[in-house]
Amino acid sequence: MFVAGCDVGSLSAKAVIMKDENIIASHVIFARPEPAESARTVMEGALNKACLTMEDISYCVGTGYGRNSISFAQAAESEIACHGKGAQWLKPQVRMVIDIGGQDAKAIRIDETGRVLRYAYNDRCASGTGRFLEVMAGSMGIELNDMGEVSSQAKNPVSLSNQCVVFAETEIISLINAGRDLSDIVGGLHKALSHRVASLARSIELESEITMTGGVAKNQGMFKSLQEALGVKLVCMDTDPQIIGAVGAALMARQAAAENG
Repeated sequence: MFVAGCDVGSLSAKAVIMKDENIIASHVIFARPEPAESARTVMEGALNKACLTMEDISYCVGTGYGRNSISFAQAAESEIACHGKGAQWLKPQVRMVIDIGGQDAKAIRIDETGRVLRYAYNDRCASGTGRFLEVMAGSMGIELNDMGEVSSQAKNPVSLSNQCVVFAETEIISLINAGRDLSDIVGGLHKALSHRVASLARSIELESEITMTGGVAKNQGMFKSLQEALGVKLVCMDTDPQIIGAVGAALMARQAAAENG
C-alpha cells in the first residue's frame, strides 16, 4: 500500500511517498504562485521518482498553509501535528520540535508517540522566519543556501539593533557600506534569529531532546547558532529536515488508510 503526504508552504512545497515503513520517494520545489499548482507539481515530481501514478496512492494527507488547496488529498492536518509526528517517527527520543518556516516559527512539545502536548508560534512578524533570512540574503547579494557557509567564517558577528525586517534590511545595508565583513553580518543575523526562536521555545519550557525541522535547519550556521541560544545540543535529522512535515502527513495517511480498510 502506497500513501503520501503533501506539505505546501509559503516558500516551498514538499511531497513524500511511503510504502509500509519506508520512504520510497520525496520531492521539494520552490512554491508556485498558487498553492494548488505547487501541490500538483511537487506530487508529480515524487510520483515520477517512485514510478507511480496518483491512482496508486491509497491515501494522501495535505498539510502546510496551502493544505486546503490540495485537491487530491483525502484529508488535511495542521503542520504542527505533522512536524511532531514526523520528527518523533524519525528520531524517537525527540520531545521538542522547532520548525522555522517561510512565514512563521513554531516550537512544539510532543510525547513519545509524537502527539502534540504544547506549542507556541510566531506568525505576526517576519523577523523570526525563513522569509527574514531570504530578504536579508537578497540585500547582501548572496544565495540563501550559501548563508551557512558564509557565516562559518565569522570572527566578530555584528549585533543587530532592529528586529523588524524593513529596519533590519536598512541596518544591514548600512553595515555593508561601512565595510563590515559579510560573514560577520550573516553571523549576526543568525544570532538575532536564534535568540528570537529560543525565546519562543522557552515560553513552553525546553525539553532535553530537541530537533530542528524545515528548510532553515539545513543552514548549518543557523543550526549551530540555535544550539548556542538554547544551550543544548540539537538532535540532527538523518533525513532532509525540509520534508519532515510531509513525512508526518504520510504517516497520518497510513494510519487513516489502515482505519478505513
